[in-house]
Amino acid sequence: MLGEAPLAIARTFATRSRRRARPRRGRKLRRTIAPQVLYYCAENLSQRRDEIAHRLADVVGEEQAAAEVELSIGRIFSYAAWADKFDGAVHNPPFRNIAIAMNEAIGTMGIICPREAPLLGFLSLAMPALAMGNTVIAVPSEAYPLITGDLYQLFDTSDLPAAHLILLPDMRRNF
Repeated sequence: MLGEAPLAIARTFATRSRRRARPRRGRKLRRTIAPQVLYYCAENLSQRRDEIAHRLADVVGEEQAAAEVELSIGRIFSYAAWADKFDGAVHNPPFRNIAIAMNEAIGTMGIICPREAPLLGFLSLAMPALAMGNTVIAVPSEAYPLITGDLYQLFDTSDLPAAHLILLPDMRRNF
């Protein structure tokens, strides 16, 4: 046994979502500091890559764990760069479409992470939402919810403001 994750219930998710969705002054992560917070997250993750990969290897294997950590670091740097450079303009993404970058955050976003890649799935869904300045309520991967709990210290040292990332482990049984 690697550890125990607390259970969340659907009522917790609904209550927190409703409470966080109320607009309040200073509640949103400012778009001016969001890229810097993401850069700090990527730098701190790169410093702790061996520790995180070792913990993740217990569940997904050493090869996949190392690949997930490296891809996660690269993606966080990419999201930070995109949030820093594209400032509310219409731009061409790297595929055959156009994308409109919004200056305003949506508010609160609920994210359910995939089971296959616990770390990469969580960071690939939560970081772009944080880069936009949203509050994120995330349900981590069922396979290994503890890896997201290990990232709390990383987010704290990266100056992510309190209550912008809320984790609710093992909620899928309730839906």
